[in-house]
Amino acid sequence: MEYRSFGKAGVKVSRIALGLGLRGQADEKEAQRLVEHAIDGGINFVDCANLYGPLDDRENKGQSEIIVGKALASRRDRIVLTSKVFAPVGDDPNDTGLSAFHILREIDNSLRRLNTDHLDFYLVHNYDDTTPQEETLRALDDIVRSGKARYIGCCNHQAWQVCRALWISDSLGSVPYVGIQNQYNLLTRGLETEMFGLIRNQALGAMAYSPLAVGLLSGAYRPGERPPAGTFWGNRSKDYEQQTAGGVSSTMNTLFEVAEELNKTPAQIAIAWILSHNEITTAISGADNTDQIDDVIGSVGWTLPEELRSKLDANS
Repeated sequence: MEYRSFGKAGVKVSRIALGLGLRGQADEKEAQRLVEHAIDGGINFVDCANLYGPLDDRENKGQSEIIVGKALASRRDRIVLTSKVFAPVGDDPNDTGLSAFHILREIDNSLRRLNTDHLDFYLVHNYDDTTPQEETLRALDDIVRSGKARYIGCCNHQAWQVCRALWISDSLGSVPYVGIQNQYNLLTRGLETEMFGLIRNQALGAMAYSPLAVGLLSGAYRPGERPPAGTFWGNRSKDYEQQTAGGVSSTMNTLFEVAEELNKTPAQIAIAWILSHNEITTAISGADNTDQIDDVIGSVGWTLPEELRSKLDANS
């Protein structure tokens, strides 16, 4: 495993993080084993949220935090742990968003489920245009100063929203965002337009989620062929056809070609391409089993040749 400082923060994180959305994981013991196996493989960065629950079952919001809490019981101090706040957790009007009311309540709920006294990163899961950013940032500052979180960051923000939040924190004298978490992969490259410039200018850390584009770049799917039964896209054939239309198929084919040339798996190539961008600190794997996490860990420890990176660039 390789490790990098998270932006200008001093904390070192693994280039691969384990994301605990647990989209395909229904067995709690197996999920716990996955977390433990990832840590044994050198991953020290675990990404969770108060929204997540096995099998994307939003009736079980918070279950992923409970699973992580059990898995980390004996090695919490070795792990850089995140969780998030924003998403609806109930039907009450204050059960969502980034108000101080919601944030200060949910940090305590997350800590209880995770069985820990602090988070290393507390992230706002989305942008809330109904709450003043000043209110949100003051609440997050209170959380850091109280010791309930070490750092704060944001997810799914546009560059101008991050920039404004940094300006507000500077004006208030409050703790600033140290990094961002956004989708980034060979098929979704919007970060390159403005966010990469902000990351470099402000020395932000960056977590890339969905590095395999919800499995499309995992190697399990080939353009022109029906998605295998039992896979995520296996029960979504019509959506799969739409997702793989146009240039997507060309990118997938190029990925297979590069993987074969380097004797790597398509997943390893897709993630190595992401990590070849200095702006990205960590790629978040949503692996559902130990074989998948082992495959993803094989993305680090080697360098993607520049000519093959350019070949991927040209076909995405």
